Amino acid sequence: MGYKLRRLTESALLLAIATVLSLFQFAGPWALGGSITVCSMLPIVMIVQRYGTGWGMISALTYSLLQLLLGLNNVQYAPNALTAVGIILLDYVFAFGMLGFSAVFNRVIADRRLSIIVGIVVTFFGRFLCHFLSGMIIWEALWPNALGWAPVLWSFVYNGSYMLPETIITATAAFLLYKPLKKFWLGEDLKKPAEAK
Repeated sequence: MGYKLRRLTESALLLAIATVLSLFQFAGPWALGGSITVCSMLPIVMIVQRYGTGWGMISALTYSLLQLLLGLNNVQYAPNALTAVGIILLDYVFAFGMLGFSAVFNRVIADRRLSIIVGIVVTFFGRFLCHFLSGMIIWEALWPNALGWAPVLWSFVYNGSYMLPETIITATAAFLLYKPLKKFWLGEDLKKPAEAK
């Protein structure tokens, strides 16, 4: 199988696995979206680690659109097109698109396992920031002072309540799966036999 076909096939399978895993939740979905899943974003991180940031961005953006389709009911709360675009961009495209950057630390951190963990923590924090901004700007405007808390506080607590556990679960799983799946994380199985020596 050629490299491009293998990359496309593996990415499609990992995207499908990620999408199915997003349906299995430890907790949630929360009232305004968000849940703690069974490592649903780990397959996306693996795509990025195997094939690099360029292909990883395409895969992460594809995953964001799949998540948008699954969470389309959140967009129905938008009273106008501008708000709908804000929800789509901040809660889906930008938030899940962040995962495409999870391999950027591979060049600056020599220990690959550590760079994967750092990549997960940083990109999941980027996803949290997107949801946090969406909560403060969009969802607060839709339900002003619904919790009786300041928008900064409720958005921080609400989005942190699922993103922090999701980050810990995914980083732990990546740490534990690194050694048994090392050749897949590193993409060593993609090299030709002569190159692998």
